[in-house]
Amino acid sequence: MDFESDFLIIGSGIAGLSFALKVAQRGTVALVTKKEAMESNTNLAQGGIAAVFGGLDSFDLHIEDTLKAGDGLCHRDVVEMVVREGPDRIRELVDRGVHFNIESDRIEKQGPPAFDLGREGGHSRNRILHAKDMTGAEVERVLVEMIKKNDRISLFEDHIAVDLIIESNRMKRGQVITTHEEQCCGAYVYDRKMKAVKTFAARITLLATGGAGKVYLFTSNPDIATGDGIAMGYRAGAAVANLEFVQFHPTCLYHPEAKNFLISEAVRGEGGVLVNASGQAFMEKYDPLKDLACRDVVARAIDTELKRSGEDSVFLDISHRDPDFIRKRFPGIYAKCLTLGIDMTAEPIPVVPAAHYMCGGVVTDMVGRTDIRHLYAVGETACTGLHGANRLASNSLLEALVYSEKASRNSLQELDEMGGQGRPRVPTWDEVGTTDSDEAIMVAHNWDEIRRFMWNYVGIVRSDKRLDRAHRRIEIIKNEIRQYYWDFRISADLVELRNIAVVAELLITCAMHRKESRGLHFNIQYPERDDRRWQKDTVLRRPFVS
Repeated sequence: MDFESDFLIIGSGIAGLSFALKVAQRGTVALVTKKEAMESNTNLAQGGIAAVFGGLDSFDLHIEDTLKAGDGLCHRDVVEMVVREGPDRIRELVDRGVHFNIESDRIEKQGPPAFDLGREGGHSRNRILHAKDMTGAEVERVLVEMIKKNDRISLFEDHIAVDLIIESNRMKRGQVITTHEEQCCGAYVYDRKMKAVKTFAARITLLATGGAGKVYLFTSNPDIATGDGIAMGYRAGAAVANLEFVQFHPTCLYHPEAKNFLISEAVRGEGGVLVNASGQAFMEKYDPLKDLACRDVVARAIDTELKRSGEDSVFLDISHRDPDFIRKRFPGIYAKCLTLGIDMTAEPIPVVPAAHYMCGGVVTDMVGRTDIRHLYAVGETACTGLHGANRLASNSLLEALVYSEKASRNSLQELDEMGGQGRPRVPTWDEVGTTDSDEAIMVAHNWDEIRRFMWNYVGIVRSDKRLDRAHRRIEIIKNEIRQYYWDFRISADLVELRNIAVVAELLITCAMHRKESRGLHFNIQYPERDDRRWQKDTVLRRPFVS
């Protein structure tokens, strides 16, 4: 046994860090993260966190905005819970030391300070709390500092989880057979520096690995976003749902020297206008809300404009605003653009859509439990029912905070119920019969091929023919990966390739199943929404998993 703890947390975004700090009050915690603790989707979140604080806002308005964005698939009970508990979770962050922007004029009037609330697409009121344009980084900074000071939390950086350990699994070559009524006892974890697999035993395990943007060629996500939690949960027997709903952020910076850099929706919230290469605004052709329409509408509009014009990008123009305001409100975006020779105070920013957020994931209940005992999932890894077919802007960090609180409370109760029961005894990793690989080119080639055909065939606009082509390709690649995985000693690259292949297959399968267009899923063969047949979640579970 390499490491034992009461809680094993896989992932170091806002969901995993918040959960860790709460459960560490009563148990020991192992926190596993693929690279450094600060490297996560949370850290890149520019816009902010949606919550009701404005005098003209209300819970009912936020609920209705979320339901409208979700296009008929949100679970209303989940939406109401998350929205109503949001302000308390924000206050908790403030108490921990997170600094959100405050309205300067209220401070000058010596009245009680009020949050400077921004506006983003799909919101009927200003309700986005932000720390300039680097909200995620500010939250991560505070939480990571607290984690590193907590002696009950052991932080394992540069460790990548390989598979969950499920009690009573019967292992065969290439298969895990599960009854879906088993319990999670921890995970096998690959130490990047030691190049060895370690066994982490735990009473309760949390999946908080973030999203899977790297399954696509163009994404706003960091390199770590390879869908590890979704793939591991599925292989272990947990249900997954709604993976056809991939949110493509409309505005990623388009520049040969820029990688994965997002231009926040808050730029449009502050008056930014999308224009074509001729400088003509075009969003009024697609939606009455124009540039503040929901992300799926804006992304499809840009995709249509680019296909019609043959241009490489459209442009986001906020140069009509005061330059000092732009520099103060968007210091991170302004500085990044300036390094590339783009002065956003004087000229438009070239932008294109890119894969941004997974609305589907591992299915959980209202306290974050999966259908495997002692296994929880929170954050972008999970499918809670909040987002439905399309996430409302800045609801993601809110969901992570609320569900981390719910999951921590319930898991601590589980820990109490276990009483003096010892931690599970689990088998160590077995690599008998494997050899070192000298064919790294296979990993690189398959990784590139998956990302390219997913972008071309399972992107913003889909068709039955494109999905069928993608399905045939992923089956061939998965067979190659399966043989490679079981014959050779693993590496971090192989673990990630295996995971994006699983997520790609799940995404394609969900997209093929849904014979309508709804939210983020648009199929040219079925351009209309069909509530009579398809107003339901797409749920997948496989008993025999490679």
